[in-house]
Amino acid sequence: MVDAREYHERTNHSPKKLREESFRLDRSNQPHPAKRYGDLPRFDPDESPSPPETPVLGAITPDDPAPPAVTPKLDSDSSWDSESKPDSVPDSTAHPHVPTLCHYAAGITKTLERQGQRIDYRAAACTGKLYHVDLYAVTGECGAFDPGVYHFDPESGAFDVLREGDYRGVLAAATGDYPGVADAPVTFVATSEWWRNAWKYRDRTYRHAFWDSGTILANLLGVAHGSGHRAEVVAGFADDPVVELLGLDPEMEAPLALAPVGTGSPAPEASTVEPIDPAVVRDSDPVEYPLVPDAWRQSRLDDGGAVRAWRERFAAESADTSLGASTPADWIDLDPVDAETASARPVGVTVERRGSLREYSHDPISARQFATVLDRALGGVPTDCFGAGALAGLVDVYCLVHAVEGIDSGIYEFHPSACALERVGDTDRATAGELALGQDVVGDAAVNVYFVADVDAVVEHFGNRGYRLAQLEAGIDLGRLYLATYAHLGLGGRGFTFFDEQVADYLAPHADGQTPMTLFAFGKPAK
Repeated sequence: MVDAREYHERTNHSPKKLREESFRLDRSNQPHPAKRYGDLPRFDPDESPSPPETPVLGAITPDDPAPPAVTPKLDSDSSWDSESKPDSVPDSTAHPHVPTLCHYAAGITKTLERQGQRIDYRAAACTGKLYHVDLYAVTGECGAFDPGVYHFDPESGAFDVLREGDYRGVLAAATGDYPGVADAPVTFVATSEWWRNAWKYRDRTYRHAFWDSGTILANLLGVAHGSGHRAEVVAGFADDPVVELLGLDPEMEAPLALAPVGTGSPAPEASTVEPIDPAVVRDSDPVEYPLVPDAWRQSRLDDGGAVRAWRERFAAESADTSLGASTPADWIDLDPVDAETASARPVGVTVERRGSLREYSHDPISARQFATVLDRALGGVPTDCFGAGALAGLVDVYCLVHAVEGIDSGIYEFHPSACALERVGDTDRATAGELALGQDVVGDAAVNVYFVADVDAVVEHFGNRGYRLAQLEAGIDLGRLYLATYAHLGLGGRGFTFFDEQVADYLAPHADGQTPMTLFAFGKPAK
């Protein structure tokens, strides 16, 4: 039995570990990058995805469940293509459009052919492009969807039907009757099928589960908020009822987070859940990495009462803005563009444009681009744990600035509530590349953004479930950075991994006790 602190320590990357590494990928045993059921009925709503025209920079800003007060607009600099001007604001009274939400969160957004091989590109970034995170939808009456439990198939855009009937009450009870879930016409469940990531990353998969579900949920929140719907991430829920509802084996696949979308559709009382064990088609032989499901098991919550008690811990810590935060005397105020002059690239177009930049120019980005990306992406994640009267978040943000006009190269802590930087040290491109597993390309980027957390303090205050939330928060922040970056013409970015202890040492003493969760590098593409 392993707690989160031990798990994190055991899965740290270090130069010594990599030098001694003898693992080799078995490409003959690579798992298929999507879950396929053997004999379930399917529902194809036969409706094309219809993303909102709301600018992505407005859609990703909310730090609470309410949609932002933004309206669609045309971009006067023609940085995106639109055939006609939107004639209305998003209709928040309409049911959430489940196919659109799933497509722009986890679907295939473009397909290319290279050297005679088809390559599918998903809506959200994923470690190793292994796509181990699945989306399930638990619905009442919701547009074309009858009440039921559905699995989204990203390869076809259709939905496997696991159960017929309204089971939203099961999720409401599992969350301790959390209002956002109890009133939503649809709640999405993000899961990870461990083996699809562990094939390459082995024990580190448990971390990746939250990084990769985080980028998916960032897209889902953006499209939902851009469509005028209430949406948030719910980290507090009793795990076993969700496992039973979806017919999962946690040794293979387990739930990570819930995301209710919409309002005004009260869930019925919890239904009786009969066991199901749907056949899954496998084209590889899974290798067991017991540390991964064990870490998940140790973070489980037993029932709605335990969930409510866990959630109350965050209100008790509301006096702190973040674990490890500081109050510097001299901050550098940033100047992001306002809503009227910001890029108007819509949510859907931005998701389709998103890439993973492989080569960076050393050319500097503007201070306003830098400020706008950070300001829009990192204002806070809407969850059942953070917000008014509670802790603002579990992660802090550090930037290694290499090439931003008007800002000296250096290490800075970014303070989201003030949109300001605090200089804490010097940096250079060579060292930045060494920290990121020796990947020189990271040092080539204009900015490296590290999300860090004090794992010991998180687990002490919020238990092993708190570790899940810290990783998930960093994953959603990562996903929002992708969207804020690709909202700008001429910018690109990508997530990377890193040497854990070396990064922690590099950010010390200012970030004493904190260790990196995720890393994003952005800047201008190489010509």
